[in-house]
Amino acid sequence: MDRLDSMAVLLSVVEHGSLSAASRAMHSPLPTVSRKIAELEAHLGVRLITRTSRRILLTEAGESYVAAAREILERVEEAERRATGEYAAPKGDLTMTAPIVFGRLHVLPVITDFLKAFPDINIHLTLSDRTVSLADEHIDVALRISALSDSSLIAIRLGSIRTTTYANPDYLKRHSRPSNPHDLKDHDCIAFNGVLSTRSWTFRDGAKEVEVPIRTRLSVNTAEAAVDAAAAGLGITRVMAYQAKRAVDAGLLVPLLETFEPKASPVHLLHISEGLMPLKLRTFLDFATPRLRELLR
Repeated sequence: MDRLDSMAVLLSVVEHGSLSAASRAMHSPLPTVSRKIAELEAHLGVRLITRTSRRILLTEAGESYVAAAREILERVEEAERRATGEYAAPKGDLTMTAPIVFGRLHVLPVITDFLKAFPDINIHLTLSDRTVSLADEHIDVALRISALSDSSLIAIRLGSIRTTTYANPDYLKRHSRPSNPHDLKDHDCIAFNGVLSTRSWTFRDGAKEVEVPIRTRLSVNTAEAAVDAAAAGLGITRVMAYQAKRAVDAGLLVPLLETFEPKASPVHLLHISEGLMPLKLRTFLDFATPRLRELLR
């Protein structure tokens, strides 16, 4: 039995949620995947997974073994990268995640220029407003627009982004312009569901935070939809400044209540601190950091 190969099969089963899904992902026959898991369990003398009708579940022994197997395979991979010269020349694959709108508008152009400059590096970019675990989802680098909570990650500060309230000029002709956050109770609001509340928005009045109830006419799950609806004159929305920039530049939205804006959100590039940093990652960080900082000035 090739234990490293069996470990890799087990991790694939855990990652994909079933033996059949792992079989498809690894382009390996299902009986082979099942046999390798059985051989590994027989070698260890313990059951690692429990099969249900829909998915597999790790046993207590399986959870601890998977954590150890993942670390072992990562160390083997690092040793192979050293042997093949990845630490001497920038090459290989990078996985990155970034918020949807910021990633499309600002991160993707930087990546495009980077890939042109470094043809031996490939990047898998996932655009999502969901906060993911870099370790659990095997992400090399993430761009985050929020206060940081995970102190185990290495953070590179890029700048900050404001969260601002906006409305279409024609809407403001039909309705009185709000001069205070409490005026929003008399306005139709468009809420960006999942990031900001659909029932209230928080503003800053001097040193105090003020939570103001809103009358939600429409709630959406993407910033683009909130911006489009506000630009069409449906009501007032609240998004990050970069998300509304194009509509503001086109005269479709104007900012409101700027003196009551909350503290700007910090923007960082994050990566895991463990081990020697591969040259491909160091090269990307050195390339992307000054360019993204310039965008956020």
